[in-house]
Amino acid sequence: MPDLIITLPDGTTDRLDKALAAAAPEEAALSRSRLAKLIAEGAVSGPEGVIGDGKAKALAGDYVITMGEPAPIDAQPESIALDIVYEDDELIVIDKPAGMVVHPAPGSPSGTLVNALLAHCAGSLSGIGGAARPGIVHRIDKETSGLLVVAKTDRAHHGLAKQFEDHSASRRYLALAYGVLDRADPRISGLKGTNFEPGGVLKITSLLGRHPTDRQRQAVSFVHGRHAVTRARLIESFGNPAGAMLVECRLETGRTHQIRVHMTYAGLGLIGDPTYGGNRKLSPKAFAPRRSRRLRPSRGRRSMPPIWASSIRSPESYCPSRANCLKIWHNCSTSCAAEDGGHESDRPELRRPDARYLGKPR
Repeated sequence: MPDLIITLPDGTTDRLDKALAAAAPEEAALSRSRLAKLIAEGAVSGPEGVIGDGKAKALAGDYVITMGEPAPIDAQPESIALDIVYEDDELIVIDKPAGMVVHPAPGSPSGTLVNALLAHCAGSLSGIGGAARPGIVHRIDKETSGLLVVAKTDRAHHGLAKQFEDHSASRRYLALAYGVLDRADPRISGLKGTNFEPGGVLKITSLLGRHPTDRQRQAVSFVHGRHAVTRARLIESFGNPAGAMLVECRLETGRTHQIRVHMTYAGLGLIGDPTYGGNRKLSPKAFAPRRSRRLRPSRGRRSMPPIWASSIRSPESYCPSRANCLKIWHNCSTSCAAEDGGHESDRPELRRPDARYLGKPR
Protein backbone atom coordinates (compact mmCIF):
# COMPACT_ATOMS: atom_id res chain seq x y z
CA MET A 1 0.00 0.00 0.00
CA PRO A 2 1.47 3.42 -0.94
CA ASP A 3 2.34 5.95 1.74
CA LEU A 4 -0.46 8.25 2.86
CA ILE A 5 0.30 11.98 2.85
CA ILE A 6 -1.85 14.25 5.04
CA THR A 7 -1.43 18.02 5.01
CA LEU A 8 -2.42 19.91 8.16
CA PRO A 9 -3.21 23.58 7.59
CA ASP A 10 -1.97 26.59 9.54
CA GLY A 11 -3.94 27.24 12.70
CA THR A 12 -4.30 23.58 13.69
CA THR A 13 -4.63 23.48 17.48
CA ASP A 14 -5.47 19.83 18.22
CA ARG A 15 -3.00 17.24 19.39
CA LEU A 16 -1.31 15.49 16.50
CA ASP A 17 -3.05 12.09 16.55
CA LYS A 18 -6.48 13.71 16.73
CA ALA A 19 -5.73 16.15 13.91
CA LEU A 20 -4.34 13.43 11.63
CA ALA A 21 -7.28 11.10 12.29
CA ALA A 22 -9.78 13.86 11.48
CA ALA A 23 -7.97 14.86 8.27
CA ALA A 24 -7.39 11.34 6.97
CA PRO A 25 -9.53 10.14 4.04
CA GLU A 26 -12.34 7.77 5.03
CA GLU A 27 -11.03 4.94 2.90
CA ALA A 28 -7.81 4.90 4.95
CA ALA A 29 -9.80 3.77 8.03
CA LEU A 30 -7.25 5.60 10.17
CA SER A 31 -8.47 5.74 13.76
CA ARG A 32 -6.54 7.33 16.58
CA SER A 33 -5.75 3.91 18.03
CA ARG A 34 -4.29 2.77 14.70
CA LEU A 35 -2.35 6.03 14.44
CA ALA A 36 -0.94 5.48 17.91
CA LYS A 37 0.31 2.05 16.82
CA LEU A 38 1.84 3.45 13.61
CA ILE A 39 3.55 6.25 15.57
CA ALA A 40 4.95 3.70 18.03
CA GLU A 41 6.34 1.75 15.07
CA GLY A 42 8.04 4.90 13.70
CA ALA A 43 5.84 4.87 10.60
CA VAL A 44 4.77 8.53 10.81
CA SER A 45 7.01 11.45 9.91
CA GLY A 46 6.26 15.16 9.81
CA PRO A 47 7.89 18.55 9.19
CA GLU A 48 10.44 17.88 11.93
CA GLY A 49 11.15 14.23 11.18
CA VAL A 50 9.87 10.97 12.62
CA ILE A 51 7.02 11.46 15.10
CA GLY A 52 7.56 10.00 18.56
CA ASP A 53 4.58 11.38 20.47
CA GLY A 54 1.06 11.45 19.05
CA LYS A 55 -0.14 13.60 21.95
CA ALA A 56 2.14 16.48 20.95
CA LYS A 57 0.64 19.63 19.48
CA ALA A 58 0.11 19.34 15.73
CA LEU A 59 2.28 21.48 13.45
CA ALA A 60 1.21 22.68 10.05
CA GLY A 61 2.73 20.83 7.12
CA ASP A 62 2.89 17.46 5.39
CA TYR A 63 2.83 14.19 7.31
CA VAL A 64 3.84 10.92 5.65
CA ILE A 65 2.29 7.74 7.05
CA THR A 66 3.66 4.38 5.98
CA MET A 67 0.53 2.29 6.17
CA GLY A 68 1.94 -1.14 5.34
CA GLU A 69 -0.21 -3.92 3.99
CA PRO A 70 -3.54 -4.47 5.78
CA ALA A 71 -4.38 -7.89 7.15
CA PRO A 72 -6.32 -9.68 4.42
CA ILE A 73 -10.01 -10.34 4.99
CA ASP A 74 -10.90 -13.73 3.60
CA ALA A 75 -14.38 -13.06 2.24
CA GLN A 76 -16.19 -16.28 1.42
CA PRO A 77 -19.14 -16.79 -0.95
CA GLU A 78 -22.41 -17.08 0.94
CA SER A 79 -25.82 -18.02 -0.39
CA ILE A 80 -27.71 -14.84 0.51
CA ALA A 81 -30.76 -13.74 -1.48
CA LEU A 82 -30.23 -10.55 -3.51
CA ASP A 83 -32.81 -8.17 -4.95
CA ILE A 84 -31.27 -7.65 -8.40
CA VAL A 85 -32.66 -4.60 -10.19
CA TYR A 86 -30.44 -4.81 -13.27
CA GLU A 87 -27.56 -6.99 -14.47
CA ASP A 88 -25.48 -7.38 -17.61
CA ASP A 89 -21.96 -8.56 -18.45
CA GLU A 90 -20.38 -5.36 -17.11
CA LEU A 91 -22.23 -4.53 -13.92
CA ILE A 92 -24.98 -5.46 -11.51
CA VAL A 93 -27.33 -3.15 -9.60
CA ILE A 94 -28.58 -4.37 -6.22
CA ASP A 95 -31.41 -3.08 -4.07
CA LYS A 96 -29.60 -3.38 -0.74
CA PRO A 97 -31.84 -3.88 2.30
CA ALA A 98 -31.39 -1.88 5.48
CA GLY A 99 -29.23 -3.71 7.98
CA MET A 100 -26.85 -5.26 5.44
CA VAL A 101 -23.18 -4.24 5.54
CA VAL A 102 -21.64 -3.68 2.10
CA HIS A 103 -18.25 -5.36 2.56
CA PRO A 104 -16.50 -7.44 5.24
CA ALA A 105 -14.70 -5.58 8.00
CA PRO A 106 -13.65 -6.27 11.57
CA GLY A 107 -16.90 -6.94 13.41
CA SER A 108 -18.76 -7.89 10.20
CA PRO A 109 -16.75 -10.72 8.61
CA SER A 110 -19.75 -12.40 6.99
CA GLY A 111 -23.32 -11.83 5.90
CA THR A 112 -22.31 -8.81 3.80
CA LEU A 113 -23.26 -7.80 0.28
CA VAL A 114 -19.78 -8.83 -0.92
CA ASN A 115 -20.28 -12.34 0.49
CA ALA A 116 -23.56 -12.59 -1.42
CA LEU A 117 -22.04 -11.19 -4.63
CA LEU A 118 -19.16 -13.67 -4.53
CA ALA A 119 -21.70 -16.47 -4.59
CA HIS A 120 -23.96 -14.93 -7.23
CA CYS A 121 -21.27 -13.72 -9.63
CA ALA A 122 -18.95 -16.70 -9.18
CA GLY A 123 -15.65 -14.92 -9.82
CA SER A 124 -16.88 -12.34 -12.35
CA LEU A 125 -16.36 -9.28 -10.16
CA SER A 126 -13.83 -6.49 -10.73
CA GLY A 127 -10.63 -7.12 -8.78
CA ILE A 128 -9.77 -3.45 -8.32
CA GLY A 129 -11.31 -3.29 -4.85
CA GLY A 130 -9.08 -6.10 -3.61
CA ALA A 131 -10.07 -9.28 -1.79
CA ALA A 132 -12.23 -7.43 0.74
CA ARG A 133 -14.16 -5.21 -1.67
CA PRO A 134 -14.34 -6.87 -5.11
CA GLY A 135 -16.41 -4.81 -7.54
CA ILE A 136 -17.43 -2.22 -4.95
CA VAL A 137 -17.41 1.25 -6.51
CA HIS A 138 -19.45 3.14 -3.93
CA ARG A 139 -21.14 2.35 -0.64
CA ILE A 140 -24.27 3.19 1.28
CA ASP A 141 -24.61 2.99 5.05
CA LYS A 142 -25.62 -0.23 6.71
CA GLU A 143 -29.00 1.19 7.74
CA THR A 144 -29.69 2.77 4.33
CA SER A 145 -31.69 0.76 1.84
CA GLY A 146 -31.62 1.23 -1.93
CA LEU A 147 -29.57 0.98 -5.08
CA LEU A 148 -25.90 0.12 -5.21
CA VAL A 149 -24.05 -0.44 -8.49
CA VAL A 150 -21.26 -3.06 -8.54
CA ALA A 151 -18.66 -3.49 -11.32
CA LYS A 152 -18.16 -6.94 -12.81
CA THR A 153 -15.20 -5.90 -14.98
CA ASP A 154 -12.19 -3.66 -14.35
CA ARG A 155 -13.21 -1.49 -17.31
CA ALA A 156 -16.64 -0.83 -15.82
CA HIS A 157 -15.05 -0.20 -12.41
CA HIS A 158 -12.75 2.50 -13.82
CA GLY A 159 -15.59 4.13 -15.76
CA LEU A 160 -18.00 4.18 -12.82
CA ALA A 161 -15.35 5.36 -10.35
CA LYS A 162 -14.49 8.27 -12.62
CA GLN A 163 -18.11 9.33 -12.86
CA PHE A 164 -18.59 9.25 -9.10
CA GLU A 165 -15.35 11.20 -8.69
CA ASP A 166 -16.26 13.98 -11.14
CA HIS A 167 -19.94 13.99 -10.07
CA SER A 168 -21.23 13.24 -13.57
CA ALA A 169 -23.16 10.37 -11.97
CA SER A 170 -25.88 11.54 -9.62
CA ARG A 171 -27.55 9.85 -6.69
CA ARG A 172 -30.89 10.68 -5.14
CA TYR A 173 -31.99 9.75 -1.64
CA LEU A 174 -35.42 9.88 -0.01
CA ALA A 175 -35.92 10.18 3.72
CA LEU A 176 -38.62 10.92 6.26
CA ALA A 177 -37.52 13.64 8.65
CA TYR A 178 -38.79 15.57 11.62
CA GLY A 179 -39.88 19.18 11.04
CA VAL A 180 -40.26 20.90 7.69
CA LEU A 181 -38.02 22.86 5.31
CA ASP A 182 -38.97 26.52 5.56
CA ARG A 183 -36.73 29.38 4.48
CA ALA A 184 -38.55 31.63 6.98
CA ASP A 185 -37.43 29.43 9.89
CA PRO A 186 -34.63 31.39 11.61
CA ARG A 187 -33.29 28.18 13.17
CA ILE A 188 -32.34 27.03 9.67
CA SER A 189 -31.63 30.24 7.77
CA GLY A 190 -29.42 31.59 10.57
CA LEU A 191 -27.38 28.40 10.90
CA LYS A 192 -23.74 28.56 9.84
CA GLY A 193 -23.08 26.74 6.60
CA THR A 194 -26.71 26.74 5.40
CA ASN A 195 -28.48 28.73 2.71
CA PHE A 196 -31.56 28.34 0.54
CA GLU A 197 -31.20 28.08 -3.22
CA PRO A 198 -33.89 28.70 -5.86
CA GLY A 199 -36.80 26.34 -5.58
CA GLY A 200 -36.59 26.20 -1.79
CA VAL A 201 -33.61 23.82 -1.85
CA LEU A 202 -31.63 23.84 1.39
CA LYS A 203 -27.87 23.66 0.85
CA ILE A 204 -25.71 22.56 3.79
CA THR A 205 -21.95 23.03 3.49
CA SER A 206 -19.48 22.06 6.18
CA LEU A 207 -16.59 19.81 7.06
CA LEU A 208 -17.40 16.35 8.38
CA GLY A 209 -15.16 14.39 10.70
CA ARG A 210 -15.27 11.93 13.54
CA HIS A 211 -17.22 12.98 16.60
CA PRO A 212 -14.83 14.22 19.32
CA THR A 213 -16.10 11.79 21.96
CA ASP A 214 -17.97 9.05 20.06
CA ARG A 215 -15.75 7.41 17.44
CA GLN A 216 -18.69 5.59 15.88
CA ARG A 217 -20.33 8.85 14.86
CA GLN A 218 -19.53 11.74 12.53
CA ALA A 219 -19.94 15.41 13.36
CA VAL A 220 -20.18 18.80 11.62
CA SER A 221 -17.09 20.97 11.94
CA PHE A 222 -15.76 24.13 10.35
CA VAL A 223 -12.15 23.52 11.41
CA HIS A 224 -11.26 19.86 10.75
CA GLY A 225 -12.66 17.17 8.52
CA ARG A 226 -13.59 16.61 4.88
CA HIS A 227 -15.59 18.97 2.72
CA ALA A 228 -19.25 17.92 2.47
CA VAL A 229 -22.23 19.40 0.62
CA THR A 230 -25.83 18.20 0.90
CA ARG A 231 -28.91 19.61 -0.83
CA ALA A 232 -32.38 18.86 0.51
CA ARG A 233 -35.73 19.53 -1.16
CA LEU A 234 -39.15 19.19 0.42
CA ILE A 235 -41.42 16.73 -1.38
CA GLU A 236 -44.34 16.55 1.03
CA SER A 237 -45.08 17.71 4.57
CA PHE A 238 -47.34 15.94 7.05
CA GLY A 239 -49.57 17.32 9.79
CA ASN A 240 -51.20 20.66 10.56
CA PRO A 241 -49.02 22.30 11.64
CA ALA A 242 -46.43 20.27 9.77
CA GLY A 243 -44.38 18.05 12.04
CA ALA A 244 -42.72 15.70 9.56
CA MET A 245 -41.79 15.60 5.90
CA LEU A 246 -40.66 13.49 3.01
CA VAL A 247 -37.43 15.03 1.71
CA GLU A 248 -35.20 14.39 -1.28
CA CYS A 249 -31.46 14.71 -0.69
CA ARG A 250 -28.75 14.98 -3.32
CA LEU A 251 -25.08 14.70 -2.49
CA GLU A 252 -22.30 16.76 -4.00
CA THR A 253 -19.89 14.72 -1.89
CA GLY A 254 -20.26 11.27 -0.36
CA ARG A 255 -19.04 11.22 3.23
CA THR A 256 -19.86 8.68 5.91
CA HIS A 257 -23.34 9.35 7.39
CA GLN A 258 -23.42 12.65 5.48
CA ILE A 259 -27.19 13.03 5.05
CA ARG A 260 -27.94 11.91 8.59
CA VAL A 261 -25.38 14.27 10.14
CA HIS A 262 -26.28 17.30 8.00
CA MET A 263 -30.03 16.90 8.48
CA THR A 264 -29.59 16.56 12.25
CA TYR A 265 -27.35 19.64 12.25
CA ALA A 266 -30.17 21.58 10.57
CA GLY A 267 -32.64 20.41 13.23
CA LEU A 268 -34.30 18.01 10.78
CA GLY A 269 -33.20 14.61 12.07
CA LEU A 270 -34.34 11.51 10.23
CA ILE A 271 -37.22 9.47 11.59
CA GLY A 272 -36.06 5.97 12.47
CA ASP A 273 -32.39 6.91 12.88
CA PRO A 274 -31.22 5.62 16.28
CA THR A 275 -27.76 7.18 16.01
CA TYR A 276 -28.53 10.77 15.07
CA GLY A 277 -32.33 11.01 15.31
CA GLY A 278 -32.37 11.63 19.04
CA ASN A 279 -35.44 11.10 21.21
CA ARG A 280 -37.86 13.23 19.22
CA LYS A 281 -41.38 11.89 18.91
CA LEU A 282 -43.81 12.23 16.06
CA SER A 283 -46.75 14.51 16.64
CA PRO A 284 -50.03 12.54 16.70
CA LYS A 285 -51.27 14.99 14.07
CA ALA A 286 -48.44 14.28 11.64
CA PHE A 287 -49.75 10.91 10.45
CA ALA A 288 -52.88 8.86 10.73
CA PRO A 289 -52.67 6.58 13.82
CA ARG A 290 -51.86 3.45 11.82
CA ARG A 291 -49.04 5.16 9.94
CA SER A 292 -47.66 6.74 13.10
CA ARG A 293 -47.45 3.34 14.78
CA ARG A 294 -45.66 1.88 11.75
CA LEU A 295 -43.04 4.64 11.64
CA ARG A 296 -42.29 4.58 15.35
CA PRO A 297 -39.14 2.53 16.12
CA SER A 298 -39.96 -0.75 17.84
CA ARG A 299 -38.02 -2.21 20.74
CA GLY A 300 -35.15 -4.32 19.48
CA ARG A 301 -35.70 -3.47 15.81
CA ARG A 302 -36.56 -0.62 13.49
CA SER A 303 -39.68 -0.76 11.35
CA MET A 304 -38.22 1.37 8.55
CA PRO A 305 -34.81 2.46 7.26
CA PRO A 306 -33.89 6.13 7.78
CA ILE A 307 -32.85 6.61 4.13
CA TRP A 308 -33.73 5.09 0.77
CA ALA A 309 -31.06 5.39 -1.95
CA SER A 310 -33.77 5.86 -4.51
CA SER A 311 -32.03 6.39 -7.83
CA ILE A 312 -28.69 6.40 -9.60
CA ARG A 313 -28.29 8.28 -12.85
CA SER A 314 -25.23 8.12 -15.06
CA PRO A 315 -25.28 10.64 -17.93
CA GLU A 316 -22.45 8.92 -19.78
CA SER A 317 -21.64 5.41 -20.82
CA TYR A 318 -20.43 3.46 -17.81
CA CYS A 319 -17.62 1.88 -19.79
CA PRO A 320 -15.71 3.29 -22.79
CA SER A 321 -17.11 0.84 -25.32
CA ARG A 322 -20.72 1.89 -24.86
CA ALA A 323 -22.49 4.99 -26.13
CA ASN A 324 -25.61 4.59 -24.06
CA CYS A 325 -26.74 5.74 -20.68
CA LEU A 326 -27.41 3.74 -17.56
CA LYS A 327 -30.38 5.27 -15.83
CA ILE A 328 -31.91 3.17 -13.12
CA TRP A 329 -34.83 4.67 -11.26
CA HIS A 330 -35.96 2.98 -8.12
CA ASN A 331 -38.73 5.18 -6.75
CA CYS A 332 -39.10 3.77 -3.29
CA SER A 333 -42.47 3.47 -1.63
CA THR A 334 -43.25 5.52 1.45
CA SER A 335 -45.73 2.89 2.49
CA CYS A 336 -46.59 3.00 6.17
CA ALA A 337 -48.65 -0.18 5.95
CA ALA A 338 -49.38 -2.20 9.04
CA GLU A 339 -47.92 -5.67 9.52
CA ASP A 340 -51.09 -7.29 8.19
CA GLY A 341 -50.64 -5.85 4.70
CA GLY A 342 -52.01 -2.33 4.97
CA HIS A 343 -51.96 -0.16 1.89
CA GLU A 344 -49.39 1.37 -0.40
CA SER A 345 -48.72 5.08 -0.70
CA ASP A 346 -51.40 6.95 -2.59
CA ARG A 347 -48.70 8.73 -4.58
CA PRO A 348 -47.88 6.57 -7.61
CA GLU A 349 -44.65 8.41 -8.33
CA LEU A 350 -43.25 7.13 -5.03
CA ARG A 351 -44.08 3.49 -5.62
CA ARG A 352 -41.45 1.02 -6.75
CA PRO A 353 -41.65 0.24 -10.46
CA ASP A 354 -39.15 -2.07 -12.06
CA ALA A 355 -35.91 -0.51 -13.21
CA ARG A 356 -35.55 0.83 -16.72
CA TYR A 357 -32.43 0.65 -18.88
CA LEU A 358 -32.55 3.64 -21.16
CA GLY A 359 -30.57 4.53 -24.25
CA LYS A 360 -28.50 7.62 -24.91
CA PRO A 361 -30.13 10.70 -23.33
CA ARG A 362 -31.62 13.38 -25.51
